[in-house]
Amino acid sequence: MERLYPIFYRFSAFELGLCVRLNHICRFHWLVQFFRLVSWLGNGKFWYVLIVLLPFIFGVSYLVASVHMLLAGLVALMVYKLIKSTTSRVRPYAQASAINLGTAPLDQYSFPSGHTLHAVNFTIIACYYCPPLLPLLIVFSSLTAISRVVLGLHYPTDVVIGALLGAVVAITSINLVV
Repeated sequence: MERLYPIFYRFSAFELGLCVRLNHICRFHWLVQFFRLVSWLGNGKFWYVLIVLLPFIFGVSYLVASVHMLLAGLVALMVYKLIKSTTSRVRPYAQASAINLGTAPLDQYSFPSGHTLHAVNFTIIACYYCPPLLPLLIVFSSLTAISRVVLGLHYPTDVVIGALLGAVVAITSINLVV
């Protein structure tokens, strides 16, 4: 195991350096504002509106999709809270003074990215019921994930693991429904 420490250290240093480079986008005020907006919407607002609007836009039969998204969202929240309460990974902005915090964090620790977990979870379920939403939701989910790193709140691995967890919850829930 001791042989792996240098590898983990190098990877951690590489990842932090990547965070610093991506965070330098924040020197452009309009980009910071854009990513703040995306992050703010990605913290539930966009998804709650989508959940409510699905039956109104596509018909009452999409109420099933909305309920499915709500239930899977609750499961994803429980998974997120469980993992977040047992890990204590310091956020990138607290690790490197070269990172400018783009917006206030929701809590102290970074692992995993809850924004990304929920974005992927909701995207997969919504697109299962309504495939034409795929281009819009893929773009929004991707921007949400990117915003978390650009704003100095998450490491790329926080986002990747958040996405994987969201996908697992969504795909498992779809398999249970089918």
